[in-house]
Amino acid sequence: MGGAKAKSGAMDKEKKKKGTLIWRPVCTQDSSLKEPVIKDATIGLESDCQMQKSNDKVGASVIRFVKGKAGSTKEKIEKETGVQIILPSSKQNDSIIIEGTSADSVAKASEEIQRVIDEAVKTASFDYSHFVSLPLAIHPELVSKLVGFQNSILGSSDACIDENPDGNSDGDNSEDSAQEQQLGNISVELEVADDEESVKVDVSVRPLDSNAPKEKEEPKSSNKSDLKIGKSVFIKPQTFHLTVLMLKLWNQKRVDLAAQVLKSTSSRVLDALDNRPVFVRLKGLDLMRGSLAKAQVVYAPAEEIDSENRLLHACKIMIDAFVEAGLVIDKDAKSELKLHATLMNARHRKRGKKGRFSSFNARAIFEHFGSEEWGEYLIRQAHLSQRFKYDENGYYHCCASIPFPENISS
Repeated sequence: MGGAKAKSGAMDKEKKKKGTLIWRPVCTQDSSLKEPVIKDATIGLESDCQMQKSNDKVGASVIRFVKGKAGSTKEKIEKETGVQIILPSSKQNDSIIIEGTSADSVAKASEEIQRVIDEAVKTASFDYSHFVSLPLAIHPELVSKLVGFQNSILGSSDACIDENPDGNSDGDNSEDSAQEQQLGNISVELEVADDEESVKVDVSVRPLDSNAPKEKEEPKSSNKSDLKIGKSVFIKPQTFHLTVLMLKLWNQKRVDLAAQVLKSTSSRVLDALDNRPVFVRLKGLDLMRGSLAKAQVVYAPAEEIDSENRLLHACKIMIDAFVEAGLVIDKDAKSELKLHATLMNARHRKRGKKGRFSSFNARAIFEHFGSEEWGEYLIRQAHLSQRFKYDENGYYHCCASIPFPENISS
């Protein structure tokens, strides 16, 4: 009897000793990064006094993919691995906790969560959060031209200056759901925000340059029909820029790493520019997707004024550094660099009944401004810019920046 009690007591002690394996939280770095996926994770035995923990911010944009529709993805991982996944209840706390009875089950759940994240970032539903930009809105004369461009189409003196504060001139992967419309004269139908009324204006009566004595010539087209363009299609002039690279940075670690990467390229970028100022010329219009009748993104092509391609070389250095750091998705890493300054983006419009972004008819715009001389401008900096957040000057929030030469070296 005494022996049985002793044996029972020993078993109880063994149970207390064994405890439960805890993993806190999952690390959500891109699997393409050189560092291990579970860098800061701690797997340890729970003791009578305390258990080992780690705290890693994963980013609110990731959590919805781990959860899945009605919690389906989370439940699937739990069922397959035998763990419990605890998601944060608020945006203020964005750590994912995994609890399991074995190190293997926790590791398998972590790997599966990482796989879900890796797949999610490749999709269009996982939007870009940051981008590398060359600010152009620092030139007041260019901003004035952009305001004039928008006013000439919309027929309003304050048409788009503060319109669409959450829009971004990048992100050109919009879907086309609008039916093709025929265009004749320069009549424009403006869709207002509440969709309850519209106005028609004649863009030919407003020249782009407010100081120009001559008005634009009438287009040769003789058919009369309406061109539907809403205010939200235009970008904010205060955010005008050249796009170098789009990024998906879903947690603070990736943002911090991206800032370090940009800064690390500074000396090489200056060398690529030969420590001399670099100017770009903006002329005409072009389409990134769609057709003139069903346009999605309209931009002003940018070209370096000299023929040395110093700016392209400098941009390539920055892009390669971000790719090497594992911060660029495969699709973007393989894309050819095309410096552009977006003027209009259909993705900013309200979604249609089917949840798609509609296109717009840009024929009249190209007839009037297709060969527009926007001017020549000095590139002064490269920014790591954050979408949907703005600094006091109206430009995208600057997470990091590097200077470009402004004075000719002696």
